Amino acid sequence: MKIKVCGLTTIEQLQQLQHVVDYAGLIFYEGSKRYAYEKLKNQEDTIKNLEIKKVGVFVNADMGFLKSCIQDFGLSAVQLHGDETPEFCATLQNEIDIIKVFRINDETKDVDALLQPFQQVSNYFLFDTDTKMYGGSGKRFDWTVLENANINKPFFLSGGIGPADMDILKRFQHPFFYAVDINSRFETAPGIKDIEKVKTFVSTLKQPTWIK
Repeated sequence: MKIKVCGLTTIEQLQQLQHVVDYAGLIFYEGSKRYAYEKLKNQEDTIKNLEIKKVGVFVNADMGFLKSCIQDFGLSAVQLHGDETPEFCATLQNEIDIIKVFRINDETKDVDALLQPFQQVSNYFLFDTDTKMYGGSGKRFDWTVLENANINKPFFLSGGIGPADMDILKRFQHPFFYAVDINSRFETAPGIKDIEKVKTFVSTLKQPTWIK
């Protein structure tokens, strides 16, 4: 089981987590309370050399800005959280891993129909709670909508996952469940994580009975 901490905004916390979790999410969407670009843009060389895999989170971003962030921050993947088209994803696919996000709400019934156009132009899927702010709501969607979906690509599970969700995570079963994506439930303030809380969560999740 891989673990991604999203919404990081300081070089210090990136350094603290680089040997604790697998992925660090850097949000490059100005509408987010965890917008990282302005805070980190003068520290690109240090960030690029960190061993942790950096994921840039974008929402309907300009292609030029997106590509500059890939280069400047040494991103391992881009997480496309907006209304990006399959054609947009295909343009990037030869350069970097694509994590395409699907926002799920109570009205979502046919997950397969959402995924189908992106099957050939993404490396991973990510499922998050649908909000006006494109995530970071601290709210969990109904995961049962995924259990019967024909998902055939590794996916990240996101949306309000916190320390109290261990039991439901244990019960959730899917052959392509690849990673847990955590964010607001581990914060002391937007963009600032409680590192000890993250470490405790990771330690519990990585116990032998949890490893998949």
